[in-house]
Amino acid sequence: MKISAISTYLFVVMTSVSCAQSSENMAKSPESVDFTAEIVIDNLSVPWGMVFLPDGSILVSELSGELIRFKDGERTNITNVPEVYFRGQGGLLDLELHPDYENNGWIYITYSSKEGEEKGGNTAIMRAKLEGNALVDNELLYKASPNTTKGQHYGSRIAFDNEGYLYFSAGERGERDVNPQDITRDNGKIYRLHDDGRIPADNPFVNDETAKKAIYSYGHRNPQGLVKHPVTGAIWDHEHGPRGGDEINIIKKGKNYGWPVVTYGINYGGTPITDKTEMEGMEQPIHYWVPSIAPSGITFVTSDKYPAWKGNLLVGSLVFQYLELLEMDGEKVTNRIKLLEGMGRVRNVKQSPDGYIYVAIEGKGLYKLVPKS
Repeated sequence: MKISAISTYLFVVMTSVSCAQSSENMAKSPESVDFTAEIVIDNLSVPWGMVFLPDGSILVSELSGELIRFKDGERTNITNVPEVYFRGQGGLLDLELHPDYENNGWIYITYSSKEGEEKGGNTAIMRAKLEGNALVDNELLYKASPNTTKGQHYGSRIAFDNEGYLYFSAGERGERDVNPQDITRDNGKIYRLHDDGRIPADNPFVNDETAKKAIYSYGHRNPQGLVKHPVTGAIWDHEHGPRGGDEINIIKKGKNYGWPVVTYGINYGGTPITDKTEMEGMEQPIHYWVPSIAPSGITFVTSDKYPAWKGNLLVGSLVFQYLELLEMDGEKVTNRIKLLEGMGRVRNVKQSPDGYIYVAIEGKGLYKLVPKS
C-alpha cells in the first residue's frame, strides 16, 4: 500500500446561486485546509464502483473487468467475475451491498453484458456472494436489450430504498430518439426490482402488456449517480446532459424526466436539441449544470467527521476534474464548493460505514479524506 498525504484546499463559490450555475463562474477563494487526501489504493485506471465489507476490506471495480479486493495493505483480484463487453463506457460498472449483507452476503454488480443474439452489449445487473477471493452463486437479475455496438451511455448505478427495493440505472445507449421516451424499450430508464430480481407488483407499468415492467421512471439520458436520501428515503439521481444540462432529479414512480424532449443542454456541435426546457407531464430537475461538469458518483454526507458538510451532497466531476460539494436547503442547491481541484477525473465518491469519505480518481486510485483536527 502506498501512503501519502496530499493537502487539499477548499474553494468557496462566490457566485450568486440559481438552479443553473456555470462552472466557469465558480471563483476560487482560499479558505482553510480542512482535510488531507490520503491514497489508500494506488495504480487504478478507471475505478468505477466501490463497497466496504464488514471485515474492513474494500472492493473496487475497474472498468476493464477487474474486481479488486483491498485489505490490510494487500491487493487481490477476485475471480469468477462476469465477462464484460469492454468498449467505450462499457465494462465492469457499479457495486452495492444488500442492506442485510451481514446476514445474506449478497453483492450487486452492474456491467456491460454481451448476452443476447445481437452483437455488442447492454447494461445488466447481477448478484453474487464472495467466498474467499471468488464470486459464487452468481445470478443474473436483469439484462437490457437489444445489444448495440455503440460505446456510450450504459448508466449505471445501484441503490436500495428503505423498503429493500433494488434500483439501478441504464443509459439510453446513444439512441436518444428511440429509447428514453418509449416504455416498451429498455434504456434511458431507472428500474426497480425485488432484491432477487422479481418485478414488484406495484411497479408503474406492470399492467401495460407492451411495457418493460421493471421500469420505475423514464426519459433519462445517462444516469451515473444514484443515492438514497438519508432522511426522506427518496432515491435521487444525477445524469449527464449533452453540452450543458447535467441534472439532479428526485426519482418518482412512473414519471417522465424529459430527455430528449426537454433539456437545458445543446448538441456537442452547438446546435439545439429542442427549444423546450420544460413541458407539462415532464419532471423538472432540482438542479442543473451549464456547462456540463460530467457528474459521476454521488453521496450524501451524514458523518459527524465533516460537520460543515453534513446534510449536503458530494458529486464527482469528470470533465473539470474536481469533487463538488453542493450545499443543500431541503431540495434546493444554495452553494457550490470545489474540492480536490486538479486531482483528476473523479469517477466515484462514497461515505464508508465508519464515516470517512472515499474518492475514486481515474489514473490514480482511491483516496480517503481525513479531516484535520
